[in-house]
Amino acid sequence: MLEWAHLGINASIPRNKGPECANYLTMKRRIVETFFISLYIIALLRWSWKRIKLPKKVPYTYTPRKGKTFLLALMCLVFGIEIGFKLMGKTFVYILNPCHIITILEIYLLAAEPDSPTITAVFRLVVSGFNGPVLAYAFPETDCRPMFADKAVYYIQHGLMAMIPYYLARLGGAYTVEPLRDMSWSVFGYAVSLGYHFWILQVAGMLVQVNLSHMLCPAILDPFDGQNYRLWATTHQFLLIPILYKLFCISAQYLFTKFPLMRVNSEFSIIDGSAIPKSVDNNEVIKDSRKEHKHEE
Repeated sequence: MLEWAHLGINASIPRNKGPECANYLTMKRRIVETFFISLYIIALLRWSWKRIKLPKKVPYTYTPRKGKTFLLALMCLVFGIEIGFKLMGKTFVYILNPCHIITILEIYLLAAEPDSPTITAVFRLVVSGFNGPVLAYAFPETDCRPMFADKAVYYIQHGLMAMIPYYLARLGGAYTVEPLRDMSWSVFGYAVSLGYHFWILQVAGMLVQVNLSHMLCPAILDPFDGQNYRLWATTHQFLLIPILYKLFCISAQYLFTKFPLMRVNSEFSIIDGSAIPKSVDNNEVIKDSRKEHKHEE
């Protein structure tokens, strides 16, 4: 029934598709491993959820942004081409890969008005997924993309994924992060990523015997190749995701306060709450800005 979504996947590429990859781990091993990692995920979610804080108010004024509109149009175009290639090649199941989910969230951030804490929450989840484009460039997997245009879209999409959070952070307002010492959001993003891999990608991959995000068997070049490769991945991502999250915060702060070509001003900060005037009622700001916009129209 789902042949249109996976029939075009090249099974001749090692550990890409097929029963050999699906049977790399025994079903007993998968169930036991998933059970204990699920307990670990739930514990992380509970720990981080209790500590997560979002601004009750976000500064918002209606200001048309050509850069934001351009990035939205460009990302939609690139992602649309990516979907077209997957439909044409009958590899649509790959749309479940984490980088595509992050891409959809970034499109939402570019399209939605930044007038609520929900935007801040989505933005921080996107930043916690920064390991996606980094790993995509460090270990590119383009063997299953036979056409040059398809490979080009791979690099362009992941490049935009890394660029868009920096652009949004430069706008400030709802696009802020928590203080550097606060690990709640990076741990929450790590737990969500683990849950998505073990609860969604593993199940979907087993149904069609496709190695989605290497949840069925390790990559050929995986340095942790072996029966414990998923436990190793769980461990090194625990380090990588928070490190990249905090490196993004530090580098964004430097670029927007020190780097001449991107500097906003020396007082700029992407840390949550630093740019919110205490004397301003955010609801009134939103109402006034919308009134002004209607009046201009």
